[in-house]
Amino acid sequence: MSIRAPELLLPAGSLQRMRAAYDFGADAVYAGQPRYSLRARNNEFRLEQLAQGIAEAHERGKKFFVTSNLIAHNDKLRTYLRDLQPVVELRPDALIMADAGLIMRVREQMEKGLWPEVPIHLSVQANTTNSAAVEFWRRQGVSRIILSRELSLDEVAQIRDDCPDIELEVFVHGALCIAYSGRCLLSGYFNRRDPNQGTCTNACRWDYKTHAGTDATDTGEVQPIELIRDFSFSKEQSEADASFATCGGGQRHPLADGVYLLEEKERPGELMPVMEDEHGTYIMNSKDLRAVEHVARLAAIGIDSLKIEGRTKSHYYVARTAQVYRRAIDDAVAGRPFNPELLRELEGLSNRGYTGGLLERRPSQDYQNYLSGHSESQRSQFVAEVVGRRADGWVEVETKNRFAVGDQLEIIHPQGNRTITLGEMQGAEGEPLSVAPGSPLHVWLPLEGPAEGALIARLLPA
Repeated sequence: MSIRAPELLLPAGSLQRMRAAYDFGADAVYAGQPRYSLRARNNEFRLEQLAQGIAEAHERGKKFFVTSNLIAHNDKLRTYLRDLQPVVELRPDALIMADAGLIMRVREQMEKGLWPEVPIHLSVQANTTNSAAVEFWRRQGVSRIILSRELSLDEVAQIRDDCPDIELEVFVHGALCIAYSGRCLLSGYFNRRDPNQGTCTNACRWDYKTHAGTDATDTGEVQPIELIRDFSFSKEQSEADASFATCGGGQRHPLADGVYLLEEKERPGELMPVMEDEHGTYIMNSKDLRAVEHVARLAAIGIDSLKIEGRTKSHYYVARTAQVYRRAIDDAVAGRPFNPELLRELEGLSNRGYTGGLLERRPSQDYQNYLSGHSESQRSQFVAEVVGRRADGWVEVETKNRFAVGDQLEIIHPQGNRTITLGEMQGAEGEPLSVAPGSPLHVWLPLEGPAEGALIARLLPA
């Protein structure tokens, strides 16, 4: 049985990132509508940029979707149709929406002939987890459902079987929310910045201290006992397991059912209760989703679009993920076995550790990163971008991070990647240079082969 290639959909937080996505294999991109998407911050797209992006996409035979997926309060309800109309008139290939009331009003405008007909895709923010919900939205005129990230592969397959007459989209890579998408209240609680209004501060990834606590009070309220210095969930997990395994009477480690209070670094004295069992804590810092190894299964299921998260990420991230997932899709369609090298290439991106999320049912601790809240570049680092070439074949690069003569560099290009050892380098005026200390500098490298628009990464020692 032949497999139809699913669409590869990449994030675009800017025109530069949009072009990188298309150059490296994306079929479509999505960009946020100002004020009404969940990326109100770090969004370079205004009406002028949306117009340019849509025009460029269509010139290249690509698609451009506009994300307008906030859950609106009444203050935005008053202005929504006014602000969306000029966007719809640009004829994007779809609107990505989540709010049922806004979808109703947009569909009314289209059905009355007041607006051009533009497909509506239901955002993952709507948390669609079953076939009945998919059918409900189909009846409301929605043409594509972006399925909830809380589904397993088997559940996705069942929904596909139950709902053959609507397009389905699945997230395959990027940051994961610790709640159902967009439903976490941490950012609103700490900063009065509502995650579903596009202003999430990612409070789940802040640096917290841990305090021992007790709920043995008259009111039942958790009270602090002492600050635990250098607390490690993974260390306590190991000790709890060892204690439980070696206790003849089956006694549990005293920390296994402990009550703890968390203190965020910038809010001393504000202690928050968190319940802990032998597996760890469940409210902080999810690992990043990586499902490249499941692309063939998703394609065989008949998923219409595979989506990558990251509108605030760099064009380096966009280029690399587009390239890797493009190869995975092409391999799946051609019937080639999965290439483990794709996993290695994704390790070169900053990440918080990878998980298959809920696509595969795994032990709960696999989803969490208990050791660090920051991204880690585990294999390579983005160091430069090619911006020109001179007659003798040397290329001009704009530096992003430090690299030096003798380093191994990976040249990342739409026509294929290659690895070199940097033998020499020149400064802006042609003088010999041994180290490019970092951004923003322009230096010259002797680089043969396709190079225009290439990105350069320094391979890190194992």
